[in-house]
Amino acid sequence: MKTTINEIDGKLVATFEGELDTAAAIEVEKEMKPLYDNEDKDIVIDCEKLEYIASSGLRILLGILKKAKSHGHTVTIKSLNDDIKNVFKMTGFINLFIFK
Repeated sequence: MKTTINEIDGKLVATFEGELDTAAAIEVEKEMKPLYDNEDKDIVIDCEKLEYIASSGLRILLGILKKAKSHGHTVTIKSLNDDIKNVFKMTGFINLFIFK
């Protein structure tokens, strides 16, 4: 699993590549610390190259969302493939995030 965080157009953009399974989630959560610590920018999660997400990955996204909302910011998820979009639908996460 590869993650990167960049600031683009005043937003923090996190890119996920690979499989966000339970084993990868521990390291990914550490790498997402700048998103948890963010107090002044909206967040975009780019999932174009994300191949799989486990419940532990969903938990990470939910934590980022809760923290961003507490500071009045949004979390947008973009470029989900159909399989991962179905996971979001089945878990109800489709109603929590903004999608592009």
